[in-house]
Amino acid sequence: MAINVLIIEDNPVARTFLRRVVQESFSDPLNITEVGTLEDAREQVQLHQGRDANRPDEAFKLILADLELPDGNGLELLAELRQYPATKVVTTLYSDDDHLFPALQCGADGYLLKEDRFEVLVEELQRIVRGQPPLSPAIARRLLSHFRPASPNTSGFASLDSGFGGLGGMFGAQTSRPSPLDASAATDFEGLTPRESEVLTYLSKGFTIKEIAKLMGIKWFTVNDHIKSIYKKLNVSSRAEAAVLASKQGLV
Repeated sequence: MAINVLIIEDNPVARTFLRRVVQESFSDPLNITEVGTLEDAREQVQLHQGRDANRPDEAFKLILADLELPDGNGLELLAELRQYPATKVVTTLYSDDDHLFPALQCGADGYLLKEDRFEVLVEELQRIVRGQPPLSPAIARRLLSHFRPASPNTSGFASLDSGFGGLGGMFGAQTSRPSPLDASAATDFEGLTPRESEVLTYLSKGFTIKEIAKLMGIKWFTVNDHIKSIYKKLNVSSRAEAAVLASKQGLV
């Protein structure tokens, strides 16, 4: 019997990319449904009767959800589907704490970065079959670095390999606040290119990656590359930290 998959992504290019990832990840027959809004996603979930015990085979078994959608935040849907019998995986461009932890707290079973190579995403999705948390390598490293200061004993991470249930217990008591900004962080604004400075200005003013791409007349993945370079040069890991530094430099 075919596996029902729901992909929630408003960018047509990214949606096609994620469909290819799913198709390559599983040898089983697949029924893939693609939507671009929260409203359409809710409608499809209801149509598939995921909560109907008499029709369990029609429920979605895998849901890939973007966080930023035209009619709302993907976190809303994750919270609504907390009890839904599916593996729910966030697919996003954001690797910072203030996106990662709220997503896991809202019921995400995994967190994948769309900027990762095709082969990496396929490998991570295939791990679902083995009952392991589908996390991009960069996200796995963030989780380890987040908990290591408080738990130097590495045995405390055993639950990472024990399936999705362990994730929920690990993050239930965590807050969604970003890590404090290190006052000694490198702030080499002179090292930013003119394009990176422009992206940082828009980013600090709250524009989304898609909005920045439209304003600058470039592709969204190019904006994402600029953001990654900015984070590296400024030694920050989130939009909030970058915005603080930008404000101090008078860019906002």
